[in-house]
Amino acid sequence: MTYCVGLLLNDGLVFASDSRTNAGVDYVTSFSKLHIFTPAPDRFFVLLSAGNLATTQGVLNRIVRDLEYPSERGSLLTARYLFEAADYIGKVSQETQREHGPALQSSGVSVETTLILGGQIQGQNPGLLLIYPQGNYFEATPETPYLQIGETKYGKPVLDRAVGALTGLEEGARLLLVSLDATSRSNAAVGPPFEVAIYRRDDMKISHHLKLAANDPYLTRLQQRWNEGLCATLHSLPAFDWEAPAELL
Repeated sequence: MTYCVGLLLNDGLVFASDSRTNAGVDYVTSFSKLHIFTPAPDRFFVLLSAGNLATTQGVLNRIVRDLEYPSERGSLLTARYLFEAADYIGKVSQETQREHGPALQSSGVSVETTLILGGQIQGQNPGLLLIYPQGNYFEATPETPYLQIGETKYGKPVLDRAVGALTGLEEGARLLLVSLDATSRSNAAVGPPFEVAIYRRDDMKISHHLKLAANDPYLTRLQQRWNEGLCATLHSLPAFDWEAPAELL
């Protein structure tokens, strides 16, 4: 399993993912699930992936091939709008699944992959879209400025409470790390290294890209500060009516 999440903010985009693809008593592997494409100076894309690793790699290979050897079906270089890029990637995903689906499905293995596409084409606003295995997609909005794929339920509550379109990029990155950490604490199939990438509106390039191992000093400090803050908040919650004031005890 995996967990990936993207934020659409007024100032740009923030992306985060874990790197764990298999978890067991004695077998854990890690692969990056955050993929960056800058096919031309006027466009920038990030793709987050969750699902069958072979399908994901097949999709990525075809995207790269279509950039190097253009064909009539187009590429990230020919998309005029971000939704056209999502439509193209959805078709590539469908093609990859059709090619390998029957053999994998006969063995009881899912061939599906779910993707988050974020980026910007010059002259347009940044955008964030979730692409289903079936090839269709939907966009993040100012009212719902984040998208998740993979093991989403444990990291969702903190996003619902804290994220908004006016959230700053660095603050958003810290929030996504908290969401990742909450997920990894409740599900062993999600874990470090954690990747975080920040894109500032109109830059057409990543401004910051971090990869944090489990023992990274910054990640450790962030975890400790969050835990301390939660405990402090718990102790400061209002008392029930039946609890005697401390000064009367």
